[in-house]
Amino acid sequence: MGVSGFIKGFNFLHRTKPRSRVCPSFYLQNRAFSDSNILNNNDSLLPVLIVGAGPVGLVLSILLTKFGVKCAVLEKNKGFSKHPQAHFINNRTMEVFRKLDGLSEEIQRSQPPIDSWRKFIYCTSLTGSILGSVDHMHPQDFEKVVSPISVAHYSQYKLTRLLVKLLEENLGFHICKSEGHEGLDHEPLRGREILMGHDCVSIDTTDQCVTATVSFSKEGKSMTRKIHSKILVGADGAGSTVRKLVGIDLKGEKDLQKLVSVHFLSKDLGQYLLNERPGMLFFIFNTEAIGVLVAHDLKQGEFVLQVPFYPPQQNLEDFRPEICKKLIFKLVGRELSDIDVIDIKPWVMHAEVAEKYVCANNRIILAGDAAHRFPPAGGFGMNTGIQDAHNLAWKIAILLKGVAPSSILATYETERKPIAIFNTALSVQNFRAAMAIPATLGLNPTVANSVHQVINKAVGSILPSGMQKAILDGIFSIGRSQLSEFILNENNPLGSSRLAKLRDIFEEGKSLQLQFPAEDLGFRYIEGAIVPDSKDAVPAPEVPTGRRRDYVPSADPGSRLPHMNVRVLSNSANEEIISTLDLVSGDKVEFLLMIAPVEESYNLARAAFKVAEEYKVSMKVCVLWPADTVTGVHPESKATLAPWKNYLDVIEVKRSLDSLSWWRTCQMTEKGALLVRPDEHIAWRTKSSIVGDPYSEMKMVLSTILGIESE
Repeated sequence: MGVSGFIKGFNFLHRTKPRSRVCPSFYLQNRAFSDSNILNNNDSLLPVLIVGAGPVGLVLSILLTKFGVKCAVLEKNKGFSKHPQAHFINNRTMEVFRKLDGLSEEIQRSQPPIDSWRKFIYCTSLTGSILGSVDHMHPQDFEKVVSPISVAHYSQYKLTRLLVKLLEENLGFHICKSEGHEGLDHEPLRGREILMGHDCVSIDTTDQCVTATVSFSKEGKSMTRKIHSKILVGADGAGSTVRKLVGIDLKGEKDLQKLVSVHFLSKDLGQYLLNERPGMLFFIFNTEAIGVLVAHDLKQGEFVLQVPFYPPQQNLEDFRPEICKKLIFKLVGRELSDIDVIDIKPWVMHAEVAEKYVCANNRIILAGDAAHRFPPAGGFGMNTGIQDAHNLAWKIAILLKGVAPSSILATYETERKPIAIFNTALSVQNFRAAMAIPATLGLNPTVANSVHQVINKAVGSILPSGMQKAILDGIFSIGRSQLSEFILNENNPLGSSRLAKLRDIFEEGKSLQLQFPAEDLGFRYIEGAIVPDSKDAVPAPEVPTGRRRDYVPSADPGSRLPHMNVRVLSNSANEEIISTLDLVSGDKVEFLLMIAPVEESYNLARAAFKVAEEYKVSMKVCVLWPADTVTGVHPESKATLAPWKNYLDVIEVKRSLDSLSWWRTCQMTEKGALLVRPDEHIAWRTKSSIVGDPYSEMKMVLSTILGIESE
């Protein structure tokens, strides 16, 4: 299926309303739940129960706690995973982490040096010939022009460890293991707990709450308990129990490829690669073996090897530690003295998105891999999930504080689902680009998969399993013979042609890509908790190219607020320089109105303060002065905005004399204004001054964003 066909296959990319789906009757009572009264009148309930203690669930628990919402986390495993898994953290996720008590700084300090992971290397073995390499870091990636922070390479289990540390040390969370907490099964959860070894086995809803029945082990006995909450979030991974319990289906492509992931340590190999050919991914093709090596940390010698897996002819017995060591030696090109195989896991690559993100009258919500499963190409899985949590947290908080009706949670699906569909298609496109390399070398993965299917369907019921395996191994051995030095050299016409095509793929940027700045920072919500420009037509859905495209700043409603450095005007001699993204609070649910110091905009700011007070939401005003116009505190804002005090004067810090001003960057006049949501996305803008009553305009804007019926 082509990528455009892949997107159309979902059939729900940009709908004006999320498609309604009746949840199964065994857990949904279909009682009215159209406002937040029930949620806010029952203080005995846990406000939010999060199922899943991976990065998405943990980030959501941090954000909710910082926003003043009590929550607890369930994790079915008794310990946190130590398998490296995801490892690339993109720009937007690092921007989210900047607001989490020094998390981004800790990641930057702890990650390997960029020069040790910026390249993908294609070779016949790790000590053999290099077929090509791609440097994925461009000069602009380090200049902090479009973002105040760069991407990172940091293993998922290490990130989980930092998130847990933050929750325990900064936010007062407790790690609870059922075996060690007497009476835990009888006590109601009050928030700030992470319950390990607790598996959600059923979900029920009433007009009062969501009830999760949870199983756990205590003193060797299997026990259950019921946990009552106002909202339940399923962040429990690709095989989500929550998603299955509520009967939400996935749509897309299944079983793109089956692989085995081998986690191993070797400082010997790490030191060699660090000195001779540093990189993040190594694509290895030779006559004896094929695999992709992910270098999680060359200095520590931590790796994950991904190899194709073809069950039932192959099984996990074929990947015992001793066999994996021999396979690694074939890919390295020599034996290693210190190899230690830690873990071996099979997994299946899918490209699917949940048909619904929100159900049970907006009380059961899916986030992260529970809502979408991507190929790992481009690293969109964990990043998209963390951005789900960022979108969701402020909406849950504003609902539970009684400010917005429960319909605010429906906008989470409206906004995030199209992003997941696009990222799924982009990941598939990038995965296809990765497959173009072996295909060029005479090893078409599509053909290999077709051969495997033929064996399964045609002879699977006739021939013994041993013979099937021998046939499969024989066919793949013949295929790998295409990689022999006899064929793959410049003196062989066929080999020379293939190597030339390979060079073209690398030079034209058609191979597997690591960074997608335009999609990473430039994604936009077309509808949801925003006020679209009335005169602008809804743009046609983009089709992912699979190529790196640079980000172009945009102030369109639904876009992330563009980054620019500004200096805070104060009485202090050392005026702080911050990013415009830092103007948005990370510790409370607060809207930000950005204006220029002109009379019409001051009038708009006073109206915004008044409406926000009526709606019981926090509003901050930022008065952004043009570069070189003022120094120190300017009295005009204080006098003009009185009696309101929640404002900030800042001045542009231009990178160079020819840099665009803030309002030109936003393609607006200085009489315009931006209203920014707590997740740093633009909720509303006016490109020039308001025509009419600013109070009426701001009342319309906030009521539209919050989903409140305006009087």
